[in-house]
Amino acid sequence: MNILIIGAAGMVGRKLAQHLLTTGKLGNEAVDQITAFDVIPADLQATADGPSLDIRAGDIADRATVEAQVAERPDVIFHLAAIVSGEAEADFDKGYSINMDGTRHLFEAIRALPDYHPRVVYTSSIAVFGTPFEEPITDTFITAPLTSYGAQKMIGELLLNDYSRRGIFDGIGIRLPTIVVRPGKPNKAASGFFSGIIREPLAGIPAVLPVDDDVRHWVASPDSALGYLLHAATMDLAPVGPRRCLTMPGLSVTIADMLAALEEVAGPETAALVKREPDATIRAIVAGWPRDFNAARATELGFTTDASFQDIIRAHIRDTGHGAA
Repeated sequence: MNILIIGAAGMVGRKLAQHLLTTGKLGNEAVDQITAFDVIPADLQATADGPSLDIRAGDIADRATVEAQVAERPDVIFHLAAIVSGEAEADFDKGYSINMDGTRHLFEAIRALPDYHPRVVYTSSIAVFGTPFEEPITDTFITAPLTSYGAQKMIGELLLNDYSRRGIFDGIGIRLPTIVVRPGKPNKAASGFFSGIIREPLAGIPAVLPVDDDVRHWVASPDSALGYLLHAATMDLAPVGPRRCLTMPGLSVTIADMLAALEEVAGPETAALVKREPDATIRAIVAGWPRDFNAARATELGFTTDASFQDIIRAHIRDTGHGAA
């Protein structure tokens, strides 16, 4: 099996690629080749007896570059590449160039190859929904995003549905919750503080909280994100029907819930490293985000998530060693 990961240098992309390199399998099938593509080379290492690894760098806004990645006809394509929410809002042209044009380039590159029908897994976002919300939000709720990022992801969902309907590829879109706790340095996502208020204190570093304690959000762990991708790539898509995009299961938690879990797992001294510094811009963005979902459709199709936010924190400690006693 030949696998292409677009967005392989990102946190979720690296986790996916490393899992496939280590296990050498996707579902029950052996993986022979992994192509890891991103705007910068992915920090990955092949194993001696695992799949071969081809690390490539380029711009998905360039159609010829995207066509070159698809030319070898990978069996499964994971499309994870995107300009994140805060950056897409700040740079209108860049957001549409990467998030919309890049996605269309990929789908058209597949369409241009005769007798080629790969599985395409597209990572969308809960940002496709906008206020006023129903509580909880179901998969039948209208997609009416209030950000450029959300609009770009919604366009990708519509394209995925239409290209799949026409049999150009076998696509599935997974709307990711906000993934926490993200390791490494903060990115430009407006949601970055959700990870920062856990990650930095566990590393002994003060963290800034720009919103109120009663802010509620839909979150899941990096382990859950990996599980979503693997299941989406291997599941039977017949029961999904024509609506190919699903909201992934997650946890609806408040900032207060998160900080209480941090104190429970790592102690009051660690939780005290979170400093409240309200930011009007971030607060305004977060005010338009969905808070709670009914992800029964995805759950019925076999997707699973974390049991508790405490478990998410413990998984981060396990993976990084930060906060461990």
